[in-house]
Amino acid sequence: MPTAILITGASSGLGEALARHYAHPRRKLFLSGRDAGRLEAVSLAVQAAGAEVQACVLDVTDRDGMAAWIEECDRRHALDLVVANAGISAGTGQGGESDAQTRAIFAVNVDGVMNTVLPAVVLMRPRRAGQIAIVSSLASFRGMPGAPAYCASKAAVRVWGEGLRGELARDNIRLSVICPGFVTTRMTAVNSFPMPFLMDAPRAARIMAEGLARDRGRISFPWQLAALSWLAAALPDPVMDWVSRRLPSKP
Repeated sequence: MPTAILITGASSGLGEALARHYAHPRRKLFLSGRDAGRLEAVSLAVQAAGAEVQACVLDVTDRDGMAAWIEECDRRHALDLVVANAGISAGTGQGGESDAQTRAIFAVNVDGVMNTVLPAVVLMRPRRAGQIAIVSSLASFRGMPGAPAYCASKAAVRVWGEGLRGELARDNIRLSVICPGFVTTRMTAVNSFPMPFLMDAPRAARIMAEGLARDRGRISFPWQLAALSWLAAALPDPVMDWVSRRLPSKP
């Protein structure tokens, strides 16, 4: 059972749900997020559950800042689990993804993950221990016209993580890629279209934690939507082109 856990994007959504799930006495949680108010609220809730918490308002795109923060956290207590969770989304509902939207999504969802994982690996390798989780998405299995940058960014970190899992196994470092479907978070709250198999965040956090405890390489849920995602990835392009063009745009 991990004692010292670091989670990015912990001020809301899945990051908050994971922090609350792991909040138990004798646990040390290192949390980061960009919204100071929400992050403080999560920290207070975690403390009330008996865990020791240290929160830092920090943007995952700050490469040097992330490296310094992760090193400081590890110095306080050797990190057992690092969760690269921070992510953002946009959509094409307002006339297409702009240049700024696209670059911002890749900066947070790809660079932000690397800025979390790479410093953690440097610290875990010498002691040949530790676990890393990369939060991707079921949207990573097929690019959809409603959110092309989001799909692509999540595909990038999923494939990177799957390859990195085998490499890090030589150093006894475990790595899992997490691919959730629709979860009730601030990110999905703006969606006006039907979201099949929508799951509440606390349940999603339990599934993620259980998968990490079992060292599963890929944690995909719910299984019904995971099966549909795998099918979408396997279908011929003409078929998926026809289907995807009839799907609603993301706001």
